[in-house]
Amino acid sequence: MNLLLQATNSKLNAKIAVTGSKSETNRLLLLKALFPNITLANTSNSDDSEVMQMALSGNEEVVDIHHAGTAMRFLTAYFAVKEGREVLLTGSSRMQERPVKILVESLRQLGADISFLKEEGYPPIRIKGQKITQSKVTMAANVSSQYISALLLVAPKLENGIELTLEGEITSIPYIKMTLALLNDLDIQTSFEGNVIKVLPKQDVESKVMTVESDWSSASYFFSLAALADEVNISLTSYKKSSLQGDSALVSIYKEMGVETQFNDGTITLTKTKKFKYTDVTFDLNNTPDIAQTIVVTCLGLGIGCHLTGLHTLKIKETDRLEALRIWFRNWLSSYRTSYVEN
Repeated sequence: MNLLLQATNSKLNAKIAVTGSKSETNRLLLLKALFPNITLANTSNSDDSEVMQMALSGNEEVVDIHHAGTAMRFLTAYFAVKEGREVLLTGSSRMQERPVKILVESLRQLGADISFLKEEGYPPIRIKGQKITQSKVTMAANVSSQYISALLLVAPKLENGIELTLEGEITSIPYIKMTLALLNDLDIQTSFEGNVIKVLPKQDVESKVMTVESDWSSASYFFSLAALADEVNISLTSYKKSSLQGDSALVSIYKEMGVETQFNDGTITLTKTKKFKYTDVTFDLNNTPDIAQTIVVTCLGLGIGCHLTGLHTLKIKETDRLEALRIWFRNWLSSYRTSYVEN
């Protein structure tokens, strides 16, 4: 079967409510497990967040988080400091191919009792919760920021907090700053100077409602639609101009592809720049790797080239996203050539 795609003039007009950020939700779910008097609003309805919530609220000895990479990293740290609790943390076959060795070794530096049950460095892992008194730990800086955030999130409940030294060039700084900002919102003292991050201990926090900002990664698809359309008026809620999410860089990135973003009372409105001249684009996505695939597809649709850097962490996602993108493009190109010859 051949599919012929033809360009037509398009107009988009919509108002859409986007669910809460998965990144913020999963961090706040862990903090709520540590500080139960926190109340959460506008949480993500993603599979990862649902799995995370079930794992934190259950008492099973075997905790299966399926494909949820964020849950694997955050729960490894959470159960390591849950004194008296022993769990077997596992996931899907793909999850068992995704490394956690760097995080486990860092937790072991602090005194955690964690062992690998199959291949060294990969899930499943057995965790025996311990009282952690050590506070100083070092970790490579160019790893997934989720390893770093996992340590920072449990730090307030450690007897002496944490002093984390990152060695090398730091990856995905916005996600680290998001974690620290959420801790600060609970009046937990932190500092981030050079390559050293400190989180002071805090056993209790005041009751507070924490509202999750809508997900910027999800918004990326609407930015892409706006770039590909002729006329656009798309409103998305609920978003902040001063966002904690690194993917809010969409605003500046898609401006280079003809999309204007206006902020008004928690809503963003996307419109199309008139008489915009498209040229090839270059972006460093070291702080925002998750939107790389959307950008690539957008550029293909616009008929422009793109050069993207800072994508090294995409190889250890739920799939190897770089390889998936290469396969997708190869298949698209083959289909396009076939359709062009036959039509």
